Amino acid sequence: MPLRYKVRGGRALKGSIRPAGNKNAALPILAATLLADGPCELENVPRIKDVESMLELLAHLGATVEWCGPNAVRVDTKSVQAKPLDPRLCARIRASILLAGPMLARFGRVTLPPPGGDVIGRRRVDTHFLALEHLGAEVRVGADYTVEAKALVGTDIFLDEPSVTGTENALMAAVAAKGRTVLRNAAAEPHVQDLALFLNILGAQIEGIGSNVYTIEGGRPLTGARYAIGPDHIEIGSFIGLAAVTNGDVTIEGVRGDDLRATLLGFERLGIRPRLDGHTLYVDANQERRIRPDLGGHVPKLEDGPWPAFPADTMSTTIVAATQCEGMLLVFEKMFESRLFFVDKLIGMGARIVLCDPHRAVISGPSPLKGGTVESPDIRAGMAMVLAALAAEGTSTIHNVGQIERGYEKIDERLRALGADIERLDD
Repeated sequence: MPLRYKVRGGRALKGSIRPAGNKNAALPILAATLLADGPCELENVPRIKDVESMLELLAHLGATVEWCGPNAVRVDTKSVQAKPLDPRLCARIRASILLAGPMLARFGRVTLPPPGGDVIGRRRVDTHFLALEHLGAEVRVGADYTVEAKALVGTDIFLDEPSVTGTENALMAAVAAKGRTVLRNAAAEPHVQDLALFLNILGAQIEGIGSNVYTIEGGRPLTGARYAIGPDHIEIGSFIGLAAVTNGDVTIEGVRGDDLRATLLGFERLGIRPRLDGHTLYVDANQERRIRPDLGGHVPKLEDGPWPAFPADTMSTTIVAATQCEGMLLVFEKMFESRLFFVDKLIGMGARIVLCDPHRAVISGPSPLKGGTVESPDIRAGMAMVLAALAAEGTSTIHNVGQIERGYEKIDERLRALGADIERLDD
């Protein structure tokens, strides 16, 4: 049988855990090493399948890649060649599209196969190429995407949506463009901020980090550097949910409080109130777990949105947490039309959920969950199924956990250290 987890629920998680480096920061930062004239040493890199795939793509292009510690990698791109990307590798991860900006900046041309990744609905790439066109590129779309530019020139760009990876591609191309670029309606998630900070350490000049307007003075020389990737705020949200649904007592170390404002506000609405003390987050046992109604007793709504709103990638685990809380909640997932389809698996385990349409669901809790056999459809829904299995009575089997391990480093080992009864089975 394929890789799977066997989970026996009903145990309260206890102990300390540290989040891995932010996957969604590591991937664009690895792509950005193509811009550096010299080797880059990156620390706090998550050892996950998506990162391994990105490193394989860089090695395919001619980069020298070396793990020099459990979570430290050295990348030297001096021998990289301008050649088409391997379609097999690109099919593994959506982040392959992040090579468009730096390859175009370095070689004036890039040919990209369509990117892979989670199947959670249509994920448009228009924003990437519209931004590159503004900088002077010509884009041709066929079986592959071909982008060419004789020269990149800074300009004023208003993105048609605050796309995270679209913003990242635009930033990487703009630091190599001649002159000033003003990037408006840009994404500002913690992982985008991490990329911009890394580019500045290489020698770029980017202002407005953390806002939705970036000003980039392009054409500056970029050298190799050392950089530590920040903690994964999505993983931290998963750990909050894990502690809450198991009535656990968990300490999460090494967090950045500014990354968690919307996440903590969302969990507070469910009666789950972690305590933040500097870089440590405490999730105490015996949380209230009572959904707070809106004024007048109306059913509250939890909705995601671009930063600094509640993160879309935290919605799946929050839905599981809501099934264990008293009261009713409407969730509105705006970004992907297939992300909520995993709730049928929760319903099969005993959750009381009405899927109103592809973007909205109503959860009524608390619902005792029973173990079952389920499948991980994508990274975040897969982690949500781990939460449900740990909260459930009895034994659950979760299939297709390779999806989970694309985004969560050694999650079974780390949860066992907290007292979870979870086995990783690979026959």
